[in-house]
Amino acid sequence: MSTTPNFSLCVYCGSRPGTNPAFTKAAIQVGKWIGEHGGQLVYGGGCNGLMGTVAQATLDAGGRVVGIIPKALVEKEWANHSCTELIVVDTMHERKRLMAEHSDAFLALPGGIGTFEEFFEVWTWRQLGYHDKPVGLLNIAGYYDSLMGFLQSGVEQQFMSEWQMGLMQMDNDAKRLLPALVQGAGLAPEDHLDAV
Repeated sequence: MSTTPNFSLCVYCGSRPGTNPAFTKAAIQVGKWIGEHGGQLVYGGGCNGLMGTVAQATLDAGGRVVGIIPKALVEKEWANHSCTELIVVDTMHERKRLMAEHSDAFLALPGGIGTFEEFFEVWTWRQLGYHDKPVGLLNIAGYYDSLMGFLQSGVEQQFMSEWQMGLMQMDNDAKRLLPALVQGAGLAPEDHLDAV
């Protein structure tokens, strides 16, 4: 693999594996796809749960992994020292800023409140024009069905708009969503997606 990755994808996901084996399978699929397509994973630098799984799958497939983790979490021995590059920062705000700066697109897998917060923040930043990078939500085993229903309720109650919903792509198939995010970042023309 060349020293410069073909793309850099930020993945937000749980530091736990969740109860459904489909979540772990999806994390492996995402990491493998990133590595096999010469990409770089940017993530929170943890070694547990789906975070550790997606990182290891990326490395196993020949991809580059950049972990960005606050010092407090390193001290709890949660850092993944297998990362190609592990950046230790002082605060969560610095972590999120660097993750955004190092990424061409963003993807959320199943996770908890940290995943939700990071996903909503980059989606909000896109709405406000702070970036124009694609934002995706991988809805494995219907994990995000109720969230999507809640968001649609926000549209119906006119606190949100369809335009805002259109700034985020949701799919239950990683093989469709991943190329769409990379293409949306302007890194692969439609007729070359298989070659990314």
